[in-house]
Amino acid sequence: MGDVKTLIGKGAVLEGMAGHSAVKAILDWNPAALADAKFDLGELTLTIVAEQIVPAASAMQAAGYNFFEDMTAVDWFPASPRFQLSYHLLSFAMKERIRLRVLLDEANPAVDSITSVWTGANYYEREVFDLFGIRFEGHPNLRRIMMPEDWQGHPLRKDYPVEGYR
Repeated sequence: MGDVKTLIGKGAVLEGMAGHSAVKAILDWNPAALADAKFDLGELTLTIVAEQIVPAASAMQAAGYNFFEDMTAVDWFPASPRFQLSYHLLSFAMKERIRLRVLLDEANPAVDSITSVWTGANYYEREVFDLFGIRFEGHPNLRRIMMPEDWQGHPLRKDYPVEGYR
């Protein structure tokens, strides 16, 4: 994929990178789960329908992306959908990194936990829950990890007061 510069949009990525292992894995598993895609600056981002993140993570693992590197969230307030989850996966054999992205609305910022696929997601999901208020359904121990248990609000949300609630 060294000659591919930038591909924006699901159609462009599917056409330009049809032979890529992650793209093939998603298409073989469930093409409807792929909401969007982008290849830019040498990085492949696959936007997955929120309800399909656990089986998509399993499909990526089966395709050789054997290491869960990390995950984080972004608050795009006031845009809708408001929240973006980014899961970074590595394949040691292929020497590749991909990103799975999930978009969530403000009204119900919740998604299934991927700890059943990668137990290493445990603390990252707790951090995102604590700082952004995004719930991970089925998480084995979803509670605050950085802020005190009685803390009000989620400090990395863009609408959180700079000096906290008083």
